[in-house]
Amino acid sequence: MAVAMVTTAVRQTPTIDEPVYVGTAAEYLHEHRLRHNPEHPPLGKLVIAVGVALADPHVDESFTGDQGRLGRHLLYESGNDPWHLMLFSRLPMIVLTLLFGLIVFSFARELVGVVGGLIALGLYAFSPDLIAHGALATLDVPAAGFVLTSAWLLWRARRRPRLFLPTAGVALGAALATKMSTLAAVPVLLGLAALSVWCARPAAEPTDSEPTDSEPAASEPLRRKLARALAGAGVVALAAIAVVWVSYLVVDPRLRWSPQQPVPDLRGLRGLVVELLPFPEAYRDGMRIQFGFENHPWEGFLFGRLYTGSLWYYLPAALLVKTPLGMLALGAAGAVAVVAVRRLRPAAPYLLVPTAVLLAAAMTGSRDFGTRYAVFVPMFLAVAAGCVLAVRWRWAPVAVGSLALFVAVSSVRAYPCYLPYSNEAFSGPEETHLRLHDSNVDWGQDLGRLADRLRERYRGERIWLVYKGSGVPSFYGIRGADPREVPVREVRGLLVVSDSSVAKATGRLAELIDSSRPIDTVGHSITIYRR
Repeated sequence: MAVAMVTTAVRQTPTIDEPVYVGTAAEYLHEHRLRHNPEHPPLGKLVIAVGVALADPHVDESFTGDQGRLGRHLLYESGNDPWHLMLFSRLPMIVLTLLFGLIVFSFARELVGVVGGLIALGLYAFSPDLIAHGALATLDVPAAGFVLTSAWLLWRARRRPRLFLPTAGVALGAALATKMSTLAAVPVLLGLAALSVWCARPAAEPTDSEPTDSEPAASEPLRRKLARALAGAGVVALAAIAVVWVSYLVVDPRLRWSPQQPVPDLRGLRGLVVELLPFPEAYRDGMRIQFGFENHPWEGFLFGRLYTGSLWYYLPAALLVKTPLGMLALGAAGAVAVVAVRRLRPAAPYLLVPTAVLLAAAMTGSRDFGTRYAVFVPMFLAVAAGCVLAVRWRWAPVAVGSLALFVAVSSVRAYPCYLPYSNEAFSGPEETHLRLHDSNVDWGQDLGRLADRLRERYRGERIWLVYKGSGVPSFYGIRGADPREVPVREVRGLLVVSDSSVAKATGRLAELIDSSRPIDTVGHSITIYRR
């Protein structure tokens, strides 16, 4: 997994979201202020800042543009090497992704033993979505990984609540301080904290030996047991709140907040909920901006259909396309096993309920942009899949091993283009762009590969370019005019179009594409046509 992530990170140009996070991370380091990108809390960007600090770029502290321009200015207009800076910004996220793999292994090992842990780890390590997004300086994988870590620690708290409840709260706080979408998991994880304390054995009365958390008392009144459960949930909540505050204080101990972008006025129930959140003002304003995004009429694309708004079934359908078939089979079987096998049944709420609630919350969102919004699913599914070995069926080990090997082969075949992966039932990465768009296929990552292809095969030809991404084509030596700005009859030569733009093409661009002949593809994310 490390090899796959590092070697793809070296070759990929900045995706659409990365420059914003990298630019904000540099701003945190050099200016210690909260101004750009308030819709995402600071912790994930502070992790990215570790790599930015090691790269030591030149930062223009006089820059006053918006957050979209901030990262592009840092990467392309400040005398820095964008290849070098992007690689160093991605490395901390790669390390964090690998560490979450150890959580997956530990969780499954505690449930079904070492072999089950290795199966879970193998599925995690070969997951195309986790490799693709774990190799980027973005926030989806760390947020999901911290939620998984919190659920695992709460499971462990059933035996030693005094040790694991505070650490579970820290992990939950880390998730909340990385992406606000993880707020949907808070009620679930607090409920699991109370459940863990309720099921834990209380400390016994002092004896000649030192009492432990797991020594049973003779009896405990129901009221006291309920109080202990609520207190456990309170410990997790307080620890989580503290982590969020600390993440903001690390950026600016004075908590100065001067938003660069307008903050919408939020009314009604949403406004009340945001106002009551026990977090810094910058966090609450970020929530207001996020809710403002939800009111925007975004365009989506699913199975060849372009639409405005969102489809409630978009994420399940996208996951069906982009999850390896073996992982789908093992994950479904594992979910059944967790519920059906008596000794695993206590773990079902810790594995299945957070996944279901987070997925349901993500399905209600207005942005149908990719499975990255549900990247927690392969994490939890990997743990559940390891539990299939608990089923007393003679051929279970052979079936599990075969399906895990199928996942590995499918993943390796996609190398090095993991973002546009789709499984064999949907014809593989070559045809993902016919069914999905945006971060599922084309997130601007292949601009460098396009430059190489044009130099190798099409040197000297006239280029017309429609690129959807945050990279600057001219930096990579691509001189392409926009074909939408001239009459159709004047567009002759090579028409190069990002597949996300192909999926959403209307008007003149659609006319140009329909009257052109596709001759090449780059990274399964950019199509080259001849006119």
